Amino acid sequence: MFYRRKIILALIQLFNGQIEKTKLQKLLFLYSTKKQKPEYEFVPYKFGCYSYSASADLKTMLKKEYLSETEIGFQKKDPTDYLKAIKSSDKKILLNTVQNYGDMGNNALIKHTYINFPYYAINSTIAEKLLTENLFKRVQDAKPNQTNQALFTIGYEGISLENYLNKLVKNNIHLLVDVRKNPLSMKFGFSKTLLKKYCNSLNIEYIHIPEVGIKSNKRQSLESQEDYDNLFDDYKKTTLKETVSDQENILVLLNKYNRIALTCFESNICQCHRLPLAESLHKLKKDLIIEHI
Repeated sequence: MFYRRKIILALIQLFNGQIEKTKLQKLLFLYSTKKQKPEYEFVPYKFGCYSYSASADLKTMLKKEYLSETEIGFQKKDPTDYLKAIKSSDKKILLNTVQNYGDMGNNALIKHTYINFPYYAINSTIAEKLLTENLFKRVQDAKPNQTNQALFTIGYEGISLENYLNKLVKNNIHLLVDVRKNPLSMKFGFSKTLLKKYCNSLNIEYIHIPEVGIKSNKRQSLESQEDYDNLFDDYKKTTLKETVSDQENILVLLNKYNRIALTCFESNICQCHRLPLAESLHKLKKDLIIEHI
């Protein structure tokens, strides 16, 4: 079992094996804020801090019958003592989190996270109702507000779905342009259907433009930077010359959405075709501002 799932099971165990869904997400978030490298990261969802990865793990644990679902939450079925299965340092943080916040009702927990972590409330549909005018202003002030037109590029290698989505949110990106030839991934959340769903949930539009991607058979045996450079030389001579209309469409989208991002897998911009693609777009629009995040 993944270690991160043991944290969830240990948390539920501390509530006599049964916990409400909202309370679980909020307490898991508060636990995570105490760690340098938390097992789960969170995004500013419509109900505040939320982890899609934790939600996916909960669904998996339901299928594997570690948990069962109740009308309001989850019940632990696995008899294992998960407080003994996690690191002592994590157990201490978990116990402290439950001691400090475990008796709070859902609304009190939500309000507490909104007040102390206003960024995670920026997309909340209930923040204005729960908070005073001054506190709600703090949430509004936490909203990214960059307005200059810009083209971003971003890779998802080595980071969580939530980390990736937060980069989009914090840079006030309104449209994600997926430039993979085949938008499939073994990594949770990054296949086309799910990525579009998660972007849309954070008010970010998604579009897939496979025409500017590179076929997988051309990406075999990439072992050195020279191999990548040769691949991209071929990409510039073929795909980029054949897809000028698609590139012009990306610039039309830029004018419509103002701040957009090209996305692919690689974290190293020098090993991803989104760099020569962005450079080609710059040739078509000389004043184009490009940022790699």
